[in-house]
Amino acid sequence: MLKWFFAIFLVVAVFLGFYPFFGKESEKAELHGLPWQIELREDGATEVFGIVIGQTNLATARELLGDDMDMAIVVKADEVGSLEMYYGHYRVGLLGGKMVLQAEADRADIERWQDNAARYDYMASGNAKRFYLSEQHLQDALQSRITGITFIPNVNLDEEVVRGRFGEAAKRIEKDRAVHFLYPDKGLHIAISDDGKDVLQYVSPERFDKLSEPILAQ
Repeated sequence: MLKWFFAIFLVVAVFLGFYPFFGKESEKAELHGLPWQIELREDGATEVFGIVIGQTNLATARELLGDDMDMAIVVKADEVGSLEMYYGHYRVGLLGGKMVLQAEADRADIERWQDNAARYDYMASGNAKRFYLSEQHLQDALQSRITGITFIPNVNLDEEVVRGRFGEAAKRIEKDRAVHFLYPDKGLHIAISDDGKDVLQYVSPERFDKLSEPILAQ
């Protein structure tokens, strides 16, 4: 009996995880902040998760998404660090995942914030360090404009779901054991993989060429 209970529970849990992607749009029309709700604005910018990429700053994003976040300078070997704000538990309705907001900052500020970091650790990949900002510099960093968003849903996608929610991609590329879908007009890149987490990356359409360069490279 106990085995049947856990089997039923697992099926329900999986269904609830996928429902936001498979369910009818009319059934969740009241929800906002879903990954496929991308608004193309008259000024050429895109808005997703309530954030206008290239215009909204981190302080406004924190008001929208909540205070349960980390702010850090992420530094890879031999590279200048980048400013990121990280949410480990983004959720809208039944859909959840991890979200990283990349922001624009002067090199001098990045180096200063890194030098005065409250602490640091190594990222899971092992090839980058994460320097957490001190309270002294947090308010300055929050004024930085968001240049990109990375969303990692906590369910795996498939091609049917991607097409159904985001439409036909301008390019579909199989590379590095993943399938990549490129939407330059939306500033969106989706990568689905059988052996890893699926990833959605958002930038402004004018910056999409830079995002897609490594994917298009032979």
